[in-house]
Amino acid sequence: MPAPNPTSRPYLRQRSGGVYWYAKWSRRGAAVVRSLGPAWMEPNGEGGWRKRRGRAPDDCLTESQAHVRMLELVRAHDVDQTMLEQDADERERRGVTFREVALDYLQWLSDVKGAKPSTLTAVRSDLAEPGLAYRRGTGVTHGRIMKALGDRPAREITTREINALLRTISTAGVAPRTVNKARALICAIFNYGMRPGTWDLSANPATWADRRREPAPLPLPYFSVEQIEALARVMASGGHRDPTAQGVGEGELAARAAEDVQDAELVRVAAYSGLRRGELMTLRWSDVRFLDHKLIVSRTLSADVEADSPKGGRFREVPLPDQAAAALDRLSRRPDYTGPDEYVFCNRFGRRLDPSALRRRYERARDAARLPPLRFHDLRHTYGSLLVAGGIDLVSVKSAMGHANMSTTERYLHARPATELAELFTQAFRGTNAARAEAAGGIAS
Repeated sequence: MPAPNPTSRPYLRQRSGGVYWYAKWSRRGAAVVRSLGPAWMEPNGEGGWRKRRGRAPDDCLTESQAHVRMLELVRAHDVDQTMLEQDADERERRGVTFREVALDYLQWLSDVKGAKPSTLTAVRSDLAEPGLAYRRGTGVTHGRIMKALGDRPAREITTREINALLRTISTAGVAPRTVNKARALICAIFNYGMRPGTWDLSANPATWADRRREPAPLPLPYFSVEQIEALARVMASGGHRDPTAQGVGEGELAARAAEDVQDAELVRVAAYSGLRRGELMTLRWSDVRFLDHKLIVSRTLSADVEADSPKGGRFREVPLPDQAAAALDRLSRRPDYTGPDEYVFCNRFGRRLDPSALRRRYERARDAARLPPLRFHDLRHTYGSLLVAGGIDLVSVKSAMGHANMSTTERYLHARPATELAELFTQAFRGTNAARAEAAGGIAS
């Protein structure tokens, strides 16, 4: 299409800053108006214009200069619009990019699925653009997924491309589970893009992308009851604090002693109830039902934001054994912060504890007690392992721990003593042999 060459001429318009030349033309039926620049003109009092007296500044345009400028703008505008139209045509031909589908998926996770903040944070991190500065520190994002696939039309991405991306991630020295996590995210994005209400993609190339073989999980480490109590005693006595600290007044010492006692009871409740750290941080006294011997778990922390449902999206009732009930009973006798809506575990001002600070205190106490280097989350594994070792059936353990799948609960079977299973097997075989002998006797007679 040839560039427009309008026959209309520039016109003048009064503005607050003076008089300006304007141009107006039409491109494919759409009107285009542009300012050309200031004019050394003024109203003549008869509805027209006249040249102002004196020498015109260098930045003012004469009518002939305005006309030349108008033609330049018309042709430049036509070139820009032609390129945009060509890009739009190419875009329509090639379809939506992976980046657009991925960002739409992220918005859907937030607005429709109501994903927890921690989930959204993890997905945003995996879908970050390359080279962005971290919010903390001096590093920058790798952005491997967006770097490889972001600008690619989603319909043109192949399984070969995704496998190449997964190899790039793998060679960065990450664990196979991390590679599989990236594959699962890409697969989820394409599944979302295939829905009729989204982008109506025809296929999911990630379906056939290679999974990495993950090593078999090791037996879950856990504390014994004696080790739990040793840890609690160290925390209660302040054994994790720096003994060389100077200039601490009596009031501060008393406040710290109360905090240490609370930390000790928190460790006991964690190990004897199996609550996750976020669930402990958000537990309120109204959730503690002493008479019913249970805890109501209906909240948790997600990316340091209190969520109105625990992991899995459903509240659960957790049996309250005497060991955990005794720890909570002792805490309930403190002079303040025991109202129904107040936190069970709180700081000296009644506000929610800082999970990271709690973790650091736990680790210092664990090391002071010379215990194995188990994480705070391993207190939850301790709960499941001790229950299974004590003969509690897996269905009950699964319900108490809030597991979605029995396979997760089965990880604690390693804690069941082999001698106990051997005895059960022996009894089973004795019963089978007795039945066979009885049957054989009946046949002989």
